[in-house]
Amino acid sequence: MDAGSGRPEPEGFLVEIVPGERIHFLDWGGPAVAEARANPVLLVHGLNATAWAWTAVARRLREAVQTVAIDLRGHGLSDAPTSGYNTEQLGEDVVAVAEGAGLLPGPSGRVVLAGHGYGAIVAAWAAGRLGARCAGIVLVDGGWQDLAAETGMTPDEWLRELEEPPGIFSSMAVYLDDRRAFDPPSWDADQEQAARSTVVEVPAGKVVPAVRPHALAASVEAMFTYQPQATLAHLAIPVVVLLAATEDVPGRRAALDAIDRARAAVSLDPLRRIDLSSVGHNLPRYRPGEVSEAILGLAREPAGR
Repeated sequence: MDAGSGRPEPEGFLVEIVPGERIHFLDWGGPAVAEARANPVLLVHGLNATAWAWTAVARRLREAVQTVAIDLRGHGLSDAPTSGYNTEQLGEDVVAVAEGAGLLPGPSGRVVLAGHGYGAIVAAWAAGRLGARCAGIVLVDGGWQDLAAETGMTPDEWLRELEEPPGIFSSMAVYLDDRRAFDPPSWDADQEQAARSTVVEVPAGKVVPAVRPHALAASVEAMFTYQPQATLAHLAIPVVVLLAATEDVPGRRAALDAIDRARAAVSLDPLRRIDLSSVGHNLPRYRPGEVSEAILGLAREPAGR
């Protein structure tokens, strides 16, 4: 419990993958009396973010289900090795946290995964590795796009598009003002903590990105290897998609339709789409209530539905 705010705060833990590779996660706990059939939830953040990006959602979820948020390798307080940024290892990192945090076995021996952006891709890979131990997956504005085909860019070109003006990093105050300006109404102490977790303040007063350059580049490389149809067409679980783009990028909904056809070809249910397109990409910040409702709906859904 945070003595200053009276609001519950998570505990941080590390799970060791191999010597020298530790993955950090925040355990938000859950209700004193857990719902009999509700599955626990594991949250996977997006690129250049940390587990703290899910705070507004996690505070809501923990009232009903056990909730954990991972720091992906190379991000937050997880180690940043020079290898392991691939389908198999990124998925295995999530599985290791699910097991290490005690989410498996849950009430039904299964866990719900929710991922944002890059995290949605990693969550999809992890769901494949979990198999029957995954109760469902929520893709928060990501996880259904083939970036190479959609953008026509190479990973290096796409990475350069992410570069920010250097002036933003001149001080912590300037950096936080920039993050606040994205959407002032949703800015609060939780959003400030999430923003602070993505940078490191150096003695000269400037800040630098917390994600090491090699880890960021390797993470983007991994994103460009993702084949959404091949991945999602073989997940025999409910898949919920939250759409957040302010305008329809050509081919986005066509990509969803193509995945539905691939799932239908193997007798799987179509994607469940929830359109929140009046806001930008960062739904865990802009629409935490709707994101939480989508995740909880899946967590409470009876097995086999």
